Amino acid sequence: MHHSGFYLLIAVIVLLIFFRRVWPRLRANHPTKPVVHRSIKHKSFYTVQVFSRLNTRRFFRDRLALFFGILFPLIFLFVFGGISGGSKNNNVSFRVAVINESHSAFAQQFSHQLSTSKTFKINKDATTLATAKDKMAKSQVDATIVLPADFGTVKPGQNYPSGEAKVLYSQNSVSAGQTLTTVLEGEFKRVNAKFVSTQQPFTAVGQQLNEKSLTSFDYTFAGLLGFSIVGLGIFGPVNVFPELKKQGILRRLHTTPLKVWQYFTSTMISQAIIGLISLAIMFAVAIAVFHLKVVGNYLEIAIFLVFSIITILGIGLAIGGWAKNERQAAPLANIIVFPMIFLSGTFFPRFLMPEWLQSITYYLPLTPVIDGVRLLVTEGKHLTDIGTQLGLLGIWTVIIYFIAFRVFRWE
Repeated sequence: MHHSGFYLLIAVIVLLIFFRRVWPRLRANHPTKPVVHRSIKHKSFYTVQVFSRLNTRRFFRDRLALFFGILFPLIFLFVFGGISGGSKNNNVSFRVAVINESHSAFAQQFSHQLSTSKTFKINKDATTLATAKDKMAKSQVDATIVLPADFGTVKPGQNYPSGEAKVLYSQNSVSAGQTLTTVLEGEFKRVNAKFVSTQQPFTAVGQQLNEKSLTSFDYTFAGLLGFSIVGLGIFGPVNVFPELKKQGILRRLHTTPLKVWQYFTSTMISQAIIGLISLAIMFAVAIAVFHLKVVGNYLEIAIFLVFSIITILGIGLAIGGWAKNERQAAPLANIIVFPMIFLSGTFFPRFLMPEWLQSITYYLPLTPVIDGVRLLVTEGKHLTDIGTQLGLLGIWTVIIYFIAFRVFRWE
């Protein structure tokens, strides 16, 4: 499954067969003159250029398209970026109430240290145990730390202070309470070492590796790029094509010398331009706000993104070109898009899925897009290192556009 060269070789062979055998037949379905002069070829590509400009201008003049193509992915970026902790402040903190019933100097000092710690967010309003319990019931605090009256006192026969702090938590915050108890135990171990020295027969030591692991936001960002590509490549044509058919615009275009391949090519170019602008904005926000570290080559990333946009766009062209109206297009798009989004690692890593499901979702069209983006952006891989993803995208491109050409209808 991870033999990059094998998949890349298959993709090249399939592409060669497609352009050698299938493409001429598709072109033959749209009659043209048997002899194509150079001037006519120039006119064909000029038509592609004109329609590319028209599609691009139409997008930037459409406020609804701008919202769903650029602003909507940015909203998801802020929401999921905040959830995954993309900002610099990744410290875990607990909302606690501290009830200090002791008058010892150690208890006063320990209470002050808790109030200045970044780990504990002390609720100043909870000054009594009854108030603290009320706030726990309302989930305003995670737990209550109680320092008993004898906490920090020097007991007979000892020359150092001692005591037992209590952590109170409700049934709704068991996980937070248990974690907080463990954190306090770690704090007390460091304090105990200052008063009592003991020899530990077994110890554990941590060692930091030089390699950097991917953060939660790294996974989230790659998935959000895939989500944005799906929005541009599928929902765009699915919404536009039925409307153009309804208005009779495609029917009038069909009476002109415009060919399907010209219309598709112009749409590819315009969507690639729009997609690069939208994704560039997402990159800028992710770097500026969530401190994304891009370790890959920007040119290679751009090339891969364009390829991904073109591949996913084929699905939108197939659905939008086949459907006669919105009632046909919307359900079919949802059936295809939503399983692909949730199973391709868009919002959470695929390695969290069962192995049998990972094996299936590996071959979805969006999976190599997200995996490829993650490898290029956050792991510093090159295009030559992601032959598996490129191969899968190449195979899907041929399959998708073959279907798109076959099912497209002007009205």
